[in-house]
Amino acid sequence: MWVLPLLSALFSLAFAGLLGRQFLARRRPHQAFWALALLMYAGASAALMLGALSGWTPAEFRAYWLLGAVLTVPYLAQGELFLLVPRREVAWGVFLVLVFATAFAVARVTDALIAVGALGEDLPSGKDVLGATSDAYRLGVLYSYVGYAVLVLGTLWSAWRMRGRRELRDRFWGTLLIALGATIVAGGSAFAAKGILVGFSLTLTGGIAVMFWGFLRASRAHR
Repeated sequence: MWVLPLLSALFSLAFAGLLGRQFLARRRPHQAFWALALLMYAGASAALMLGALSGWTPAEFRAYWLLGAVLTVPYLAQGELFLLVPRREVAWGVFLVLVFATAFAVARVTDALIAVGALGEDLPSGKDVLGATSDAYRLGVLYSYVGYAVLVLGTLWSAWRMRGRRELRDRFWGTLLIALGATIVAGGSAFAAKGILVGFSLTLTGGIAVMFWGFLRASRAHR
């Protein structure tokens, strides 16, 4: 099962590289935030790969939880806000909140008590490792749910605005594929909660592959 998280990390790195190249060429903030989020996704996938390959350590689980469960989706959502919100000062104001939220999450996850016995599972549950009442576990739920809602609603709104325009057909379908990929990744939380490594690895890899496909489709030049 370590092969699937490795593929997920490679997809994410390739995706982040393309976005980083676009940012250097166009200097659009949403591209930088999406590239950063995908680097986090790659880091979380790498931690999952190491945990599946040789057993989990507390450091690997903290990296997996902080980068994957807590921070990736909010940074994707922040990029979506820069793309959609007309007034940049609003998006920068939300980013200021995100900076404090990130620092708070890093402190809580770093200082969280780890139930070492729960790390013996193939895919340890955050609730078992961190405790259902801990701030580190609750932040994963709160940040990911809010970020997912912003991300998916934003992409669907973008697709709705492009509907029926032939010259934007590739971007329309690409945007829907990105929303679908994000939903597949979010659906993997059901497998993660039950410790099913196979199902979670499949959704982790399949979701980022669909998002990458959508990005390539949306970036296709119209002739």
